[in-house]
Amino acid sequence: MAKRVAVIGAGASGLTALKCCLDEGLQPTCFERSEDIGGLWRFQECDTDWKASIYKSVTINTSKEMMGYSDFPIPEDYPNYMHNSKVMDYFRMYIKHFDLFQYIRFKTSVLSIRKCSDFSTTGQWDVVTETDGKQDSAIFDAILVCTGHHIDPYLPLECFPGVEKFKGKIMHSREYKYPEEFRDKRMVVVGLGNSGVDISLDLSHTTKQVFLSTRTGAWVVNRVSDNGFPLDVVHFTRFKNMLRHIIPLYLMNRWGENKLNARFNHENYGLKPKFSGTTKNKKQKYPIVGDDLPNAIVSGRVLMKPNVKEFTDTAVIFVDGSREENIDVVLFATGYNFSFPFLEENVLRVSNNRVPLYKFVFPPHLEKPTLAIIGLLQPLGAIMPIAELQARWATRVFKGKKNNWHDKVINRGVYPSESLFQYIDHVDELASLLSVKPNLLFLFLTDPKLALEVLFGPCTPAQFRLTGPGKWDGARKSILTQRQRILKATKTRQSSAKNLPQSIDCGSFIFLK
Repeated sequence: MAKRVAVIGAGASGLTALKCCLDEGLQPTCFERSEDIGGLWRFQECDTDWKASIYKSVTINTSKEMMGYSDFPIPEDYPNYMHNSKVMDYFRMYIKHFDLFQYIRFKTSVLSIRKCSDFSTTGQWDVVTETDGKQDSAIFDAILVCTGHHIDPYLPLECFPGVEKFKGKIMHSREYKYPEEFRDKRMVVVGLGNSGVDISLDLSHTTKQVFLSTRTGAWVVNRVSDNGFPLDVVHFTRFKNMLRHIIPLYLMNRWGENKLNARFNHENYGLKPKFSGTTKNKKQKYPIVGDDLPNAIVSGRVLMKPNVKEFTDTAVIFVDGSREENIDVVLFATGYNFSFPFLEENVLRVSNNRVPLYKFVFPPHLEKPTLAIIGLLQPLGAIMPIAELQARWATRVFKGKKNNWHDKVINRGVYPSESLFQYIDHVDELASLLSVKPNLLFLFLTDPKLALEVLFGPCTPAQFRLTGPGKWDGARKSILTQRQRILKATKTRQSSAKNLPQSIDCGSFIFLK
């Protein structure tokens, strides 16, 4: 009889977890407490406290070739960076293609997940759910938790003296939906992460003034990179990853910082990070995506400010002594806490927004590896291919394959590193556990054309469908045609003057190319 698996959540991670269960012959049931799929990526006008939330204009900052599921490419006519509505369309295509809808129980909340009395021998779990006010209990052989980490806002108001006197509106980025409701307001946005920058730019065309406050600064990158290709397509290649391991880190960082400063000097724009990657200080910060941020700063739509020191009834005072009067709204883009209220602390304990997980997936202390956390990480790169590899590995472990590591983990107490990790290194580590990492030497001997694209081209998810469990016959074609799909989305107008001299008429000046 097939093992029963409970999948918690029908978002980006839950959908691929559901499909991976079916691939391994497991019997899944997905519990989704809302009325639809999509999780974070489903825009809603009105949200409840327990749902993830995005604003209307959200466009993903990883490109379609890098973020799609490995055996289901995103349509070639979709833009390389998709609006959240396009992401939802892709999810719907995915569940229809693999017939996943029938396994999802909507409007069903998971109240508790507890070990069965014989867990040490069976590894089974007692799952209590609620649908339309009616509770139900069922026994499952394994659990895949795919609830994400964008639900519980982190709002550190206690760090700012005088905040209780402030007469304006204080809100978290989770509450933000449209810029129109802030028309002609003076706003302070606290936090220089991707959300803080994106919301500031969204607001800057509507508000009277946006002040963007940062404690540490950040390097700002553009979605469009060399020759107009997407940033991750250009830089997330196996060849460049090999160079990163050969060339000293400070030299790589110096090259990267010089390249970013060539576009605009980050120090002159008030953005230079507090900790530089060219020093021996280990505190480094991943770059943020802010295509229009330097334009907004140079045109005065966004003004950079240091960390907030304190509030008055109508003003915000910053640590450099400057103050801005008549502030109407302060928006905190300060991230999220995560928790697992349906799990007991002796099963999974969260401390300071960290949780011990082997390879970011399995709680290492459990007697049986029948609980896996999927998608609980923030990599430099796309989350969906990582979540898919995690789910592929976890379901193989549930099935009884690839779990020789478990006794070693319990005996040695192996925990994940707390440091930041590189995308290709991490996906390759997971792929090695699954025996699906491409063998470059073998490929060069048997299929040189494919090998060259695997080495020098973007490390797209289809690379992990070339061989081993879950092999997909369409993987080779998908890899060899990925550049065509990237260009297909941009070549919506074909130039008719390829062989003519090109010039740009700028008033009384003509620059010949």
